[in-house]
Amino acid sequence: MTKENISKILELLDAYYPRTESFLEYGEPWQLLVATILSAQCTDNRVNEVTKVLFARFGSPRELADADPAEVERIIKPVGLFRAKTASIVGCAKGLCEEFGGTVPSDIEELVTLPGVGRKTANVVRSHVFGLPSVVVDTHVKRVSKKLGLTDTDDPVKAEFELMKVLPQDHWSRINIQFMSLGREICKARSPKCDECFLAQYCRSQEKTCQKR
Repeated sequence: MTKENISKILELLDAYYPRTESFLEYGEPWQLLVATILSAQCTDNRVNEVTKVLFARFGSPRELADADPAEVERIIKPVGLFRAKTASIVGCAKGLCEEFGGTVPSDIEELVTLPGVGRKTANVVRSHVFGLPSVVVDTHVKRVSKKLGLTDTDDPVKAEFELMKVLPQDHWSRINIQFMSLGREICKARSPKCDECFLAQYCRSQEKTCQKR
């Protein structure tokens, strides 16, 4: 992928998807951290419905850390994997209180020490809360970036660092929202709408799921 083509791809993405804010609703940094953990294998709309109830019931990391897991499970059940996610968000809240005084750290190495927090979740928080350039690699980013030839791996951590090398830093944070939007609306995993894709001319999908213009 040439620098010229990357520049054109980014221009098109900026034109079609100017949004840069998270689709997850939150008021405080710790709430985005929890919401991102809950978003695994679940839609943002469903997570937003659940977190309205969750954050109304538990208004601080301390309250969530001290919560009865059974009550948390009942509240977050609609997001799926609710037992594992309960352990993660309660554990995360305890970690925040015990290790960081209830304040969400900005350092990625500190963030990933919290239960349920991997690099993807940590980078979401770094990007949207602290405004730090961060590449968030979810399933959409991994799929689309590989089709475009921006990455050559299925490993999300390797993809993160590959994208950091080829993309200008001012696009690190926004690429997740843009590729997520593209992946949801057009470049779907099972039935991509290649004839509608404004990036079709740059697609190199070896599976021939896309027809280049």
